[in-house]
Amino acid sequence: MLAESLVAALLAIAPVSARPEPDLWRRAVSAADVRTCALTDEAPHVKAPKANAWAPISPQDVKDVWKFVHAPERALNLTDPANATLTDNYVFLVDTLYLNKTQVLSYIDGDAAQPPKYARVVIFEGGKEEPVSQEYMVGPLPVGAETTIAPYDYPFNGGLGGKIPYDGRYMDGKRTAGYQPLLKQAMTDVADITKALFNGTYYGASDPRTDIVAANTGPHSLDGSQSWITIMFRYPGAASYVTPIDFYIILDITGTDISKYTLRGYVTNTKFFKTADELRKAFEAGEIISEFPQTRDQEWALLKAVPEMGVRDLDDRIAPQSIEIGGKRYKLDRENQYVEFMGWSFYMSFTRILGLMFYDIKFKGERIIYELSLQEAAAQYAGNQPKAANTVYHDTYFSIGSTSATLIEGFDCPFGATMLNVTYPANDVTDVHPQGICLFESDSGYPVARHRYGSGGNPNGFSNIAAVKSSALHARTIATIGNYDYLFDYAFHVDGSIEIEVRASGYLQSSPYYKDQTNFGARVGLGTQGSFHDHILSWKADFDIISTKNSLQRTDLIVVNQTQPWFPELGEFEQMELKAYNMEKEQQFNWAQNGQSMFCVVNDEEKNSWGVSRGYRLVPGRSNVHLSTHNSPFSKHSSHILKSHLAVTQHHDNEPYGNSWQNVNLPLKPQQDFSKLFNDESVDGEDIVVWFNLGMHHYTRSEDIPVTLYSEAVSSIVFAPQNFHDRAQEGDLQNRRWITSNATTGEITYEDQGLQLPTCKVVLEEPATKILPWLTI
Repeated sequence: MLAESLVAALLAIAPVSARPEPDLWRRAVSAADVRTCALTDEAPHVKAPKANAWAPISPQDVKDVWKFVHAPERALNLTDPANATLTDNYVFLVDTLYLNKTQVLSYIDGDAAQPPKYARVVIFEGGKEEPVSQEYMVGPLPVGAETTIAPYDYPFNGGLGGKIPYDGRYMDGKRTAGYQPLLKQAMTDVADITKALFNGTYYGASDPRTDIVAANTGPHSLDGSQSWITIMFRYPGAASYVTPIDFYIILDITGTDISKYTLRGYVTNTKFFKTADELRKAFEAGEIISEFPQTRDQEWALLKAVPEMGVRDLDDRIAPQSIEIGGKRYKLDRENQYVEFMGWSFYMSFTRILGLMFYDIKFKGERIIYELSLQEAAAQYAGNQPKAANTVYHDTYFSIGSTSATLIEGFDCPFGATMLNVTYPANDVTDVHPQGICLFESDSGYPVARHRYGSGGNPNGFSNIAAVKSSALHARTIATIGNYDYLFDYAFHVDGSIEIEVRASGYLQSSPYYKDQTNFGARVGLGTQGSFHDHILSWKADFDIISTKNSLQRTDLIVVNQTQPWFPELGEFEQMELKAYNMEKEQQFNWAQNGQSMFCVVNDEEKNSWGVSRGYRLVPGRSNVHLSTHNSPFSKHSSHILKSHLAVTQHHDNEPYGNSWQNVNLPLKPQQDFSKLFNDESVDGEDIVVWFNLGMHHYTRSEDIPVTLYSEAVSSIVFAPQNFHDRAQEGDLQNRRWITSNATTGEITYEDQGLQLPTCKVVLEEPATKILPWLTI
């Protein structure tokens, strides 16, 4: 739906049949040619070939599953989460269970029935003698006589299946409430000191005297046998992430008995004090100073216009917009989340843990990818204080899909984009975030192909010019996880390539500034340092190039010394050669230095007309990085998927995930260990999965204030046809021009395939996009 501010678009059309023009590059348009063009059209409907097997479970399924697991006959002894404590059993999370590929293929490619859906249910079982977090699978759905509940163990290789120790589980509100009494007492004991040092005190989250904000970092455990919490403090406000206070407290919170929780110590001025008495002695001795006091003023860090910066000339005009002036050229089955565009077809799905996912991606009826899905979005920090030094975030831990919310039309997505809702289970209801996904076609900003031929004595300087229009269909969503807004963009190009791009904006998680610690980041405010960190995001691409019999071909560009008899005077000289071979075994690997290796997923049983194996190339885009640290205790085994640019494995139904959403608190003993997927299996002529990482080393800078800019914090990859076709996929595109100049007469002839060149003018009122409230079903 268009924003209410979009009034109309005016389309002027000039005839483009064969004609001479005094100026080849411009066209005169008369007022009489102008007509109104409506942009409110919906994407044409198309019926999906089959019902979406990967679609999320329905709102009714969510309600029924909730009732099913809470029924007394299940004997799970569950407490309503609203009333639960640490020592209760309660449902933490409901989501859609991943479907086994072998089941789905027999349905979408054959005559088998649609596989039944299952729900994924995570229960925190604090009431057991050995408290744990356990994942379950509930189904088949809809709930009926055949529905059962069983542990969801088979996808996890850490040794305990879907069960993890209590101390390694999610830090939810129940655990936070458990350590609050100790935190309150420990901070009350030093309230006079924090008041003197930072003009701030903490007496508990609900105490009116509290005027600083407590926030925690992770991980909270190493292997689930113990648990601690590092509390950092900030001044409250919209930009609190960039007003950190140089004061930390570390608590030991192992187990469910809160009476056994203890204070590990305080940290300030990069010094560690085990007790309040130790801190007080140092304070009274004048050993604690605040060299660069933090400011409570946050106006400098708000994302709004800054009048004192002035106004840029002509910025009172609306910026250029990408508009589908010819009407929507993609088709949509909303019910089945199925899309067709310029030869492309695919299904979409969504889960609260992983967000937007794509299935059965085909080009001109041939499958390229079975599944394309985000696996993890991680960040690891560096610094000389407890917050930055041990902070590792895995954003699936925070259910990244549940943070994808309303998009701003005309800014996040172009005016006229097709908006789709985001839905996900939330306890016994389904939350709806209106307009959380957008679909739109956009101009690529360059022709997909062009060439000018000949000049000689031609008065126009050419014999012919050819150009083919380039565009792509984008599926986009933005997930806001705490301080960062990740923009995920999937572009399906008319040449048959797919581009995956991620951008990061939002507030830095910053640190107090110390002039001798600039090796951890730049100063960005009065008392604020931008904490250097890595952003690494991992994807799964289950390629099925025409069939499931694929290989990962590596072509190395090597330099050799050789002689050629027609150049005897050169003797031996240096030359390039290509050496192509299929990778044999599962492995993690990196892009080659200087780009001197090409990686292609190929089907050696399928050849193009020239006898070459058909395939798709993995093309590195901008900022392809992997995690910098390989042996940090805070990410050692829980983040193996992040530690290389690429990986390839053989597909198995019991290996659907590269990471577990619960891994972050188990760095030494993860629930899912990506390194265990590599067990010397063949990837030559097999059903293979490619795992790839995008991201950026965030070298923080003052231009990260107020927020990091999407223009610079970006990473991408392209999957491009590599001998998949017999020729480039542009010959059947009508949006093209072939312009010929007669060398004798200078007459110019245009071939336009019947498509006229438009001139578009958009008239907008002052933007006032309406943000809809979130709903529940």
